[in-house]
Amino acid sequence: MFVEMFQLLFTIVSIETVLILTLGFGTPARRVVVKLLDISKQGRGPLVAKTVAATMLVLFGSVMYSTIQINTRVSESGGVANSTDQVMFANRLLEAFLMGTILFLAMVIDRMHYYTRELQITRRNLEIAVKTKSKTGA
Repeated sequence: MFVEMFQLLFTIVSIETVLILTLGFGTPARRVVVKLLDISKQGRGPLVAKTVAATMLVLFGSVMYSTIQINTRVSESGGVANSTDQVMFANRLLEAFLMGTILFLAMVIDRMHYYTRELQITRRNLEIAVKTKSKTGA
């Protein structure tokens, strides 16, 4: 069970990292990614994204609570943890870290997409202003 979940979480982190790198550098793939993000933010896309993010946030809180419970149980027993608690603690900690990373990278992607769109709009407006200025000035 844990292996499949960790593979999924690592895959999502990898995909988000590739998206961030694509948005960060002016490659031809950037226009495609921006268009795909534009399409995903239309219609019911934002509602689905917020629902998924809220679900992951609740899961993140649950995993953190479970981790704190394991840590409290270990400290109450005199600081000695059995091997089962150690494995469960490590798995919960990794799961919480990956979920937090996914949520953070999703926010970074959203902001980078917003700033990329604003930059494109500003460039377009400046080009139009320069063309009209050169026509009226010439």
